[in-house]
Amino acid sequence: MTQHQRLLIIDFGSQVTQLIARRLRELNVYCEIHPYNKVDDAFLKSFAPQAVILSGGPDSVTRAGSPRAPEALWSFGVPVLGICYGQQTMMQQLGGLVEHGHGTAEFGRAFVTPTAENLSILDGWFADGKEQVWMSHGDHVSKIAPGFQVYGTSPNAPFAVTADPTRHFYAVQFHPEVHHTPKGAKLYENFVRLAGFTGDWTMDAYREQAIAAIRAQVGDKKVICALSGGVDSSVTAILIHEAIGDQLTCVFVDHGLLRLGEAEQVVAMFRDNYNLNLIHADESELFLGKLEGVSDPERKRKIIGGLFIDVFQKYANGIAGAEFLAQGTLYPDVIESVSFSGGPSVTIKSHHNVGGLPEKMGLKLVEPLRELFKDEVRALGRELGLPASFIGRHPFPGPGLAIRCPGEITTEKLDILRQADAVYIDQIRKHGLYDEIWQAFAAILPMKTVGVMGDGRTYDYAVGLRAVTSVDGMTADTYPFSHDFLGETMTRIINEVKGVNRVFYDITSKPPGTIELE
Repeated sequence: MTQHQRLLIIDFGSQVTQLIARRLRELNVYCEIHPYNKVDDAFLKSFAPQAVILSGGPDSVTRAGSPRAPEALWSFGVPVLGICYGQQTMMQQLGGLVEHGHGTAEFGRAFVTPTAENLSILDGWFADGKEQVWMSHGDHVSKIAPGFQVYGTSPNAPFAVTADPTRHFYAVQFHPEVHHTPKGAKLYENFVRLAGFTGDWTMDAYREQAIAAIRAQVGDKKVICALSGGVDSSVTAILIHEAIGDQLTCVFVDHGLLRLGEAEQVVAMFRDNYNLNLIHADESELFLGKLEGVSDPERKRKIIGGLFIDVFQKYANGIAGAEFLAQGTLYPDVIESVSFSGGPSVTIKSHHNVGGLPEKMGLKLVEPLRELFKDEVRALGRELGLPASFIGRHPFPGPGLAIRCPGEITTEKLDILRQADAVYIDQIRKHGLYDEIWQAFAAILPMKTVGVMGDGRTYDYAVGLRAVTSVDGMTADTYPFSHDFLGETMTRIINEVKGVNRVFYDITSKPPGTIELE
């Protein structure tokens, strides 16, 4: 297997650490994220990175015992870039000073202006005299370390950009990895180029690497794959099948919470077109029975997650030699459940397919997509030859329609929801908008409203429609449908779906909301 040029990202627990990796992947640079508490001097020597990036994080370098970079890094002889917390620990460790408070916190958009000095990592910046950046810091650098100079300032960060070019140490207080720093990608490009990276990592290379890793992990043992029919689990299944062939058995659990006609489509595609070993497990009665009377979304997720474990255990027991469980877990699933590195980032919501399974099932996990975002998974799917129509499908949550049915779940509500969702997606496709949208779906709201149909009074359910644009699922904006489209869609849903008399469109972005309407 080809040994790529390697960049090390030391993770201090930021929610957006993986976005750094995304920017590097877009530059075809191979990188790995490792938690700060696992990167000691010995690891650094063994990994032998060509450059190092220090991520942001929620802690304060002013706190005794707070995270630090390994001391060997400062004499390792490779370029180092510190981001936010990474800048602050770099300054503190090299003889500068970081302080808390004093009115210098910055959160959100800010503007950095240059000093008189030029700096290679800022090539392409400051054409108009200042650049927008995204700040998120309470502490601030009050004294730069010896050997460093200031190359950029903001209103509340007098040391917004500092560097010691002689040692190739660079540090910024803002987050270049987020979209709200428009020229952040250029900064990363400048950094990896001065570090000597040629850009030798591609999705083809990732495929090769992933297949080799799967074969090394699994050996001659059997793998059971949790196939949902979504892009993530499907790419996982095809990738593992390419690696180990008939050692793979896919279990498709029909939990009664799928979209209209979805079960039939999944079975036909994988059993007939890809000749995979596929078990169609219709467990809808089990799932719906356990969910009866449950309205709290987190309890729904926990129940569904627990039942998935039970179901897979049952089917795994019937597969001789099955020692591994394959899942299509992606990085956004991981980061919203717990820090990717096991670090201190905050839990937003749990995901049924993250953690706990090996211990409860007695199976070891195979998660070849764990470090990828959705768009990267689609690129890998294209590399594996999956049809474009399938790769472009909108994301669908593991818990299915359970989290698109706020409040208590009933068979009646699920039937209404399936039909309303099908009409909505049909509308989007008819208007040629499907590929412009990251995710679109209907949700049945926990309310009934009074309506008038014909000359009669109705008292039926309200349906909420959601459609967002996104790059990676970490942030999202509402899709700007025209009023004509929304009016036409409302009319079709109410006319075609019995039990609905009102339609809402959700215009909430992420943040402050999540993409799912739960």
